[in-house]
Amino acid sequence: MKEHSNLPLWAWAVLAVLLMTQGALLFRAARDLGRWRWFWGLWGMTTFPLPTILYLLFVVYPERRRK
Repeated sequence: MKEHSNLPLWAWAVLAVLLMTQGALLFRAARDLGRWRWFWGLWGMTTFPLPTILYLLFVVYPERRRK
């Protein structure tokens, strides 16, 4: 029943830091633009790098085109 991944503990720690950082940065960026900050922040903490790519494509890029 001990079906854990073969990743070492340091790799899990790096992954956790990476996901938390991405979620926090997306939350702050979305808050500054006023665009669904909780959605982007929480989604950023679940996967990498898809939320960042989609945030750039669907939020940041259209916002810059308007200016």
